[in-house]
Amino acid sequence: MTMANPYLPLDARIVERIQESPTLFTLRLELTDPAAKAAYAFEPGQFNMLYLHGVGEVAISIVSDPLEEHLIDHTIRQVGRITSGLAALKAGDHLGLRGPFGRGWPVQQAQGRDLVIVTGGLGCAPVVSAIEYVLRRCGEFGRVNIVQGVKHADDFIWRERYDRWAECPDTKVLIAADVGSPLWPGHVGLVTELFDQLAFDPANATVMMCGPEGMMRAAARDLLAMGVPQPDIWLSMERNMQCAAGHCGHCQFGPKFVCKDGPVFSYDQIADLLQVKGL
Repeated sequence: MTMANPYLPLDARIVERIQESPTLFTLRLELTDPAAKAAYAFEPGQFNMLYLHGVGEVAISIVSDPLEEHLIDHTIRQVGRITSGLAALKAGDHLGLRGPFGRGWPVQQAQGRDLVIVTGGLGCAPVVSAIEYVLRRCGEFGRVNIVQGVKHADDFIWRERYDRWAECPDTKVLIAADVGSPLWPGHVGLVTELFDQLAFDPANATVMMCGPEGMMRAAARDLLAMGVPQPDIWLSMERNMQCAAGHCGHCQFGPKFVCKDGPVFSYDQIADLLQVKGL
């Protein structure tokens, strides 16, 4: 979708609010202008800027499937002033929306290939729409591996969603927690310790990763050692995106801007940048 003015937010109504965990919630939105609602379209991995009137705006990944007509879901962690304001909203309230922005996941280029999707911490939201997209078209892709790691077993959300994904043909779902719990069904340890259970052809696979950068660097290192080429490993980067149009410079990542050149990058594009501490 090309907006007439990307700096002016569209009015969106909250259709449903879902509390996912004590600090995470999902807002399901619908644009109120019929023409804007009909024209809006996004790719898995893109994001919107959500604007809270009188407070400010924040970049949030779109987690809904592109096939969910006219409904736009965002899962948000309550960590600051703007997200706390968004957390106070309820169904029927209105907010502003700009977007979609950025480059998403290479789902079309991945057709016919095995998939390895690695997520860490609470940062799995950027890849949810890609998983839903792929599994609704499972006949167009090879084997699907979904690997999720969290610090503590209590941090694991969307259990029902992961169970549903695991029931799809040729789909393997593996979960890990650094710290387990008495009823934790998954692995206790690092997410990379699950890689020997993956089912994929390194020469014909696409990797999608999101989460803490330390985890992604370690996972990329292991996958490269398994034979996956650098251009086939894709990472979703997080930076402070304030304008979403590459003007303010807050999300600059070396010579690149996460908001317009990303947030999804292939590993060969940013491998050198990932080695620079504090960049």
